[in-house]
Amino acid sequence: MKLRIELTDGSMEDEVVISCGRVDDNVQKLQEFILSLSAPRMTFYKGSQEYYLSLEEILFFETDGEQVFAHTTGDAYKVKHRLYELEELLPLPFARAAKGTIVNTKCIYAIDRNLTSSSKISFAGTHKNIYVSRHYYKSLKEKMGNR
Repeated sequence: MKLRIELTDGSMEDEVVISCGRVDDNVQKLQEFILSLSAPRMTFYKGSQEYYLSLEEILFFETDGEQVFAHTTGDAYKVKHRLYELEELLPLPFARAAKGTIVNTKCIYAIDRNLTSSSKISFAGTHKNIYVSRHYYKSLKEKMGNR
């Protein structure tokens, strides 16, 4: 693997380009690492306390009325972002699963496919599950293949 850094004058934003013959495990890991460097730092809230969790701990984000909650295997935390804002902020492993849900594809253990309605998503090590709507199923499966 070769590494080359080019400096450009007047560039508004840094850009990383990976040029490869095929996407293998090393390229995917490199992509994930680079994306993790630019991942947003988020604050989560529960009661009067603030929590600083790693995004890898988050299973999914879900709306409940006007509020958005981040779910881990054992708890749920309030988030001060709207779902559409999170969709733009979150790194690649996160994908929309339904109108009110964004899921961390790295945490998905199983998908119980239902052709006529929503398919159930299960996570390892927890009783929590969510549903992916038929509308988002195909794009979610594509992201699962790229993880």
